[in-house]
Amino acid sequence: MHSDVSLNRFKQFPRLMWILLFGSFITRGSYYMVWPFLAVILYEKFALSATQVGLILSNAAVIAVLVSFAGSVLSDRIGRHKLMYSSGILYIISFSILAEADSITGYVVVITLCSIATALWRPLTSALIGDIISDRKTRELAMQSLYFIVNVGCAVGPLLGVWFGLTGEQSSFYITAGAFAFLLVLLYWGFHQHKVNNNAADDIIKQPVETPKQKSDDASLRKIFSVLLQDRLLQCLIFANILCMFIYAQMDSSLIQYLSRAQVPNLLELISSMIFTNALVIISTQFILLKLMSGLTLTARIQIGLVLLMFSQIWLSVNPLELFWGWIGAIIVMSLAEAILFPTMNVHIDRLAPDHLRGAYFGASSFYDFGFALAPLGGGIILDHLGGPWLFMISASLCLLVIYLYAILDKLPRPSFERLKADS
Repeated sequence: MHSDVSLNRFKQFPRLMWILLFGSFITRGSYYMVWPFLAVILYEKFALSATQVGLILSNAAVIAVLVSFAGSVLSDRIGRHKLMYSSGILYIISFSILAEADSITGYVVVITLCSIATALWRPLTSALIGDIISDRKTRELAMQSLYFIVNVGCAVGPLLGVWFGLTGEQSSFYITAGAFAFLLVLLYWGFHQHKVNNNAADDIIKQPVETPKQKSDDASLRKIFSVLLQDRLLQCLIFANILCMFIYAQMDSSLIQYLSRAQVPNLLELISSMIFTNALVIISTQFILLKLMSGLTLTARIQIGLVLLMFSQIWLSVNPLELFWGWIGAIIVMSLAEAILFPTMNVHIDRLAPDHLRGAYFGASSFYDFGFALAPLGGGIILDHLGGPWLFMISASLCLLVIYLYAILDKLPRPSFERLKADS
């Protein structure tokens, strides 16, 4: 029996897929080369507190989630490539302005634009993979590969930022703008090649000719929202994954605040080691775990990941403050959970989405990011009133709730997509 990760499946990737992978690496690498130091820049220029910086980023994230959903739904109507060009141009403009911003208001506006561009780009890329690769197993490998290469970029970017002395340099945002300009050139060439190499018209490169009734009916936002509201399985899945992201995001915000307030020994070394460990574990284990779990259903894989995530939260809750390697061990378990959960979530949405609403479904999945957006606020409130150990025990309890929600998914009603399409 062949593995999902066989070389033959990689060979089936179209050229446009390889462009997406390369582009994701250079853009994510350049993005994380400079974005993690944004808080440093805001503090040094305007002496903003951690709460004020967090509020700016959280507000931008919430706005970006809403815009991302609307944009992804729109991509089903006007084509994926047009919106990808638009979000790429928005990236270039916003990061270029960010390199020159000199007021708090300017930063707030431009950070929001950057967040919108990011939130638009990710679901569009996932939906595009579903459009250009018809074989299910190859498509799932492509999504796993995209997640892998994004993590490589996330791991390499900050290291390069420090290596090249870009820490806190505002002008370094031009690097990200330049990377996206280069990617747009590659995408233009890739879309053209994909069009030439495929005789059948597809909705990415050229929209099929539609009657006025089809345009006003099948592609109407009202009808799309109606379908999403009827899909109880999708709604439960979104709620479950918002909780999952809320739990996971505590590592990026509340855990660091907890360690800082508790004045753990070697704090900076510990934080750097946790970030590096997280990226290293994901890069080194993702495809091994994929092979080991290839015989399991998607729900079973996700529930295994959730059990690992729950165990990591319990570990964080009981780990002695001075036990350096204890913290690293908990992050290793959490990273294994991430390597299973995050790419599998994209594959899950891809399997649920009907072809003519793929963008809408991936756009709806962008609501997961509400978990990330609300994590700093929710985690901070729990830290202030109950303390760190309680925060992670509550997170572990939420894992149990998410496991239950996944257990009942298949029992929830879904709309009849064939009937809805026939009614168009």
